Amino acid sequence: MSLVPSLASLSLAMMLSAPAAAVDDAELGRKLGERLHGDRTGACFAVAVIEAGGVARAYGCADPDAAPRIGPSTAFEIGSVSKTMVAVLLAQEIQAGRASLDDTLASWLPEGTTVPAFEGEPIRLRHLVTHTSGLPALPPGVAITNPTDPYAGMRAADLHAALGRVTLSRPPGSAFEYSNFAVMLLSEALARRSGQPLEARLDAGLFTPLGMDGAYLDQRPQGVQAARGHAPNRSAVPAWTFRDDTGGVGGVRATLDDMVAYVQAQLGEAPQALQPALDLTQQPAWTGGQPRMGMGWFLAPLNGRAVHVHEGGTGGFSSMVAFDREGGRGVVVLSDTALHSLGGLGSLGLHLLDPTVPLGAPRREQKAPAELLDALAGDYQLQGAMKMAVRRKGDALEIQAEGQPAFAMGYDSAGDFYPRAFDAVLRPTPQPDGSLGFVWIQGGGVVPARRLPARGATP
Repeated sequence: MSLVPSLASLSLAMMLSAPAAAVDDAELGRKLGERLHGDRTGACFAVAVIEAGGVARAYGCADPDAAPRIGPSTAFEIGSVSKTMVAVLLAQEIQAGRASLDDTLASWLPEGTTVPAFEGEPIRLRHLVTHTSGLPALPPGVAITNPTDPYAGMRAADLHAALGRVTLSRPPGSAFEYSNFAVMLLSEALARRSGQPLEARLDAGLFTPLGMDGAYLDQRPQGVQAARGHAPNRSAVPAWTFRDDTGGVGGVRATLDDMVAYVQAQLGEAPQALQPALDLTQQPAWTGGQPRMGMGWFLAPLNGRAVHVHEGGTGGFSSMVAFDREGGRGVVVLSDTALHSLGGLGSLGLHLLDPTVPLGAPRREQKAPAELLDALAGDYQLQGAMKMAVRRKGDALEIQAEGQPAFAMGYDSAGDFYPRAFDAVLRPTPQPDGSLGFVWIQGGGVVPARRLPARGATP
């Protein structure tokens, strides 16, 4: 499962330099094709570059015959980019004098809720919106009953009860640790305090003022088509659902034009009543380490300015929004295929902000070198998980986790192996002793594998 941004985007942002030249629809389409055509995932992208002088848009797919499956009326799951919208709702409450970043989390929760603290230091709203609360990524003790729709069973009462099972290991605000749990709590609390469902709050506070007519959580507007999400192996996957107003963590769905309107507002073109709240979310809210954070936004350096970035991912979608307020340019990239295990959308998105950042290339299926297959074959222990056998089978690899069936692996031009039956990546990595091992990437986690001694060998 995901809802985790690709922090590789932030390191790439360090490379940004001069403002980019204007781009039109044709040039944007060419760049999109260069990045996407032939990609083994079969993904389709909707992309926009937003500037004061206009907007360039392009739609494209890895396979040309798949192009009709997305278009201007298609709504994508934007995943964790939703968190920046929850931050806007909080900023509006602050602007109205009904909230402060220094409010304690406990004061926003039902009376009697047990909330952890560290040596008397409470969790505050600023910690939730900057991922510095010290809360774990997911609520402890809350079971994921359906891995294909992991948040559907999480109710507000479950989240409140899970707080009582958390022990903080450091003061809130002292370190960055990305937490979906924290933003689910904030999302639910904002709705409950307002007396309105989260969808109504987002519609009144953001979607309607900005003309985001196709954006929604659960109630799909007439004329909008929900995109079908896909895993990187091209298989269709179910949509994700969220309960009890927790959808601010990653439940917003939006068309490309909706997200264009959102970025235009972030660049200073919002209605007068809304602009102060948007501006507030962009201000530094945590600078005690890396990455630096606004309210929901990651802040990355660009020639002494700040580029605001957030990526998102659900089971079948990836997204990226980035903008340079001073340079007057923004970018939206929406994908109907989950690409977070493959590095996300950072290379394309940041290239569109500045062409000195590499565009990236499609991942094309290839035949793996025989010497690589032989070097990887063996038995492994995945850290904190199961054992896995890696075998050469003809001109390919086959994996078999302990107690599970065997799976055939493909190989791509980026040097990664991948199961053909499900979404994961086996990435070869050199070991200190000169041998070859791998890391296993699945569900947002990166797990190193340790080679086990050959059968019959002395450990």
